[in-house]
Amino acid sequence: MPRAFQPHASASPAPGQFDSDSLLGGAREVLIRHGGEVYRLRHTRNDKLILTK
Repeated sequence: MPRAFQPHASASPAPGQFDSDSLLGGAREVLIRHGGEVYRLRHTRNDKLILTK
């Protein structure tokens, strides 16, 4: 049976990709300004990311 692809933890992200740990910097939530609006990126207890306006 084929194994699922699991990237190595130290693998470099492709250009334009960001690791969520580097975006959040250890926090559970960050605010992102875009086009005059503020968005909230949240890391949930269920290990999901939620972006809200």
